Amino acid sequence: MTPHDKLFIPGPVEVSEKTWCRVFASDDWASRRRFLRIFTARFIQGFRHYLEQSSQCFLSTSSAWGVMEASVRNLVDRGVLCCMCGAFSDKWFDVAKRCGKEAAPLQVDWENISIKRRSTGNWPRENSTRSRSFTTRLHRRDESAPKICRTLAKYPDVALVLDTVLSFSGVKIDMDALGVDVMLTGAQKALALPPGFSLFSASEKAFARAEKIPNRGFYFDFLEFQKQQAEWMTPSTASIGHMHALQSKLDEIFDEGLEARFARHERTNAHRA
Repeated sequence: MTPHDKLFIPGPVEVSEKTWCRVFASDDWASRRRFLRIFTARFIQGFRHYLEQSSQCFLSTSSAWGVMEASVRNLVDRGVLCCMCGAFSDKWFDVAKRCGKEAAPLQVDWENISIKRRSTGNWPRENSTRSRSFTTRLHRRDESAPKICRTLAKYPDVALVLDTVLSFSGVKIDMDALGVDVMLTGAQKALALPPGFSLFSASEKAFARAEKIPNRGFYFDFLEFQKQQAEWMTPSTASIGHMHALQSKLDEIFDEGLEARFARHERTNAHRA
């Protein structure tokens, strides 16, 4: 590979020569239906095994922001509480408003916040039955996410969407134990793949919520994803190169071992800090 400058940033990250030349640039299978059925079945099963959870998993030919907006369109009836603690989480608030939802902003200091007090205090008592969604970013594996999830477990009408774009495949995230309804990630960070592709997992609660929401559109309709995957297909034309690369990356992850991979990322993060 030609020498070049490297940017040590969270992402998009450096893509290896193997990924670019030997995997991503491999033959684009002509028979979309046959290839997708074979590949999607194999990949989704491996993906679920990696996550160690029961929720359904999906591939989306879009950046993670597509799935973020889809989560708002599929899960939010009227109101959404946006926890804002950085540029990307701040954007959730803007996205929710552009989708026509009643969004409540909540700027937080994640070192000192009382989740229970703030998550319920922003909503008037007369609106306590309003359909609400909660969005967050995983800042600390052992602190923020479990604390939020323990609180939201007391409010079964609230859907929890977890953005793991930065952390997915770098730290262990137990979606079932945390009670997450939609967990989404992109390809360009810890997965070290080219941008433009995303993955997400959705619970039965998420699909039940989506069934009651009108005007979900088509491209990001969760129910369309579910319908197509029943035949191991995708709702729209998939990026075959990304799918090849994802399968290769999943093989690498299993070869290294999940616990070893998590420990390596922990050591790297501690060294950087």
